[in-house]
This record gives sequence, C-alpha cells and structure tokens, in this order.
Amino acid sequence: MKIIVVEDYREMSKKAADIVASQVILKNDSVLGLATGSTPEGMYSRLVELHREGTVDFSSTQSFNLDEYLGLDPEHSQSYHHYMHCHLFNHINTDPNNVHIPSGQASDMAAYCRNYDQQIAAAGGIDLQVLGIGGNGHIGFNEPDEFLSAGTHVVDLTEETVEANSRFFASRDEVPKKAVTMGMGSIMKAKKILLLASGIGKAQAIKATVSGNVSTRVPASFLQLHRDVTLILDEEAAALLP
Repeated sequence: MKIIVVEDYREMSKKAADIVASQVILKNDSVLGLATGSTPEGMYSRLVELHREGTVDFSSTQSFNLDEYLGLDPEHSQSYHHYMHCHLFNHINTDPNNVHIPSGQASDMAAYCRNYDQQIAAAGGIDLQVLGIGGNGHIGFNEPDEFLSAGTHVVDLTEETVEANSRFFASRDEVPKKAVTMGMGSIMKAKKILLLASGIGKAQAIKATVSGNVSTRVPASFLQLHRDVTLILDEEAAALLP
C-alpha cells in the first residue's frame, strides 16, 4: 500500500488526475472503475482540462461505475448517472457505448447485478479503480456489516450514510435508503486501486483502513490485502496516521 500525503484538496485532485491520465496515456483502451461523491469532483475537473489541452484521449477507454441509488431515474439531479455526465462524460470524448453505470431501476436486480459483473469480466477486468471512502469506512456502498457480498448487489444504506448524503437532497426524507453497488470481490479484482480522501472527517476511517484489523466492519480495510493500492490523502485525512 502506497500512501501519498499532499497539502490540500486541490493537490489531491491534481495528483489523482495525473495518475488516471497516465493510465490512459500508457494504455489507451484502459478499463476504468469510477466513483462519485464530492471527493473526486476536483479530479474529474482536472481530467476535463487535460482532455481539452489535448493531453489525454478517452476515445478508446471503457468505464464502469461503482454504484447507483436504487429507484432514482437516470435523469434525476442526484442520480450518479447525472453526476458522471455532468462532471466528466459530457466534456470528454469517451464513447457512450463504453460507459457503464449501474441501473437502479432494473426489473430483476439480481440478474442485472450478475450481468454487470459479467460485463466487467468481458472487458478484461478493471485496470484502475478509483475509490472514495465513507466516514464509516465504506467503499462504493459496501457498508460495515457482519458479512460483505463479493459481487455487485443491492444494499441497505446505513443511517450514517443516509445522513452524510442528505446534504445533496432537499431533505433527508428524499435520500434513497437502498443502492446497487459493486461488491468487495468486484473491487478487489481491479489490477490497480486509487483511493482518495480529504478532510478531518475521513481521518478515523483512513487510520482504520491503513493500520486497523481487516474487518467487515471497516470494508476499506480489505484494501490491505490488495497487491497495488495507492492512497492520496490531504493532510487532514492523514492526521491520525503514524
């Protein structure tokens, strides 16, 4: 596990964008695993800049997103479909046919989830998976629990996660209580993983991820078992590390 500590959110975003861009430049048909939320917004903004400058070409890449709220229409302002197109896909030259974001509206979610994992496998697996981390140690929407699912699945969101995400909705009551997410097995199959964390609110989760026991109660702690993980942290997120 490689840990890079930078001064602030801006530097975290720039460093992360450089790593993603380098992956695409070195392997133009890279399969990227992408995350949503406030943490990667700066990274996506910088990737758009690099594309507009002619530094990076996304025309041959494929992407698979981590998760989506259950029940939200793709056009909903808080859906992750909307997020990804607003922050990235509308501004780069990726082929729409190569963009994969989980559906929260499939009629048979169990079959849909199996198919999503099959699509990732058919693409050759994920070359670089980008992750954020929740204050409770969740990655994707893999919440702390007694057991964790390996493949893509539907999950009940914890009260902590619902509360944390309520800032994006008009009221807490509007926040979906379920989501579809890649499972820990799906994430751990990625060839490389890049986790971003910013702010003092993530410091305890980062400490548990890096130096705590590997436990389903801290899903991110399983990253200790991966062969190629890079954490980019601002100084506040890294505050509790030795």
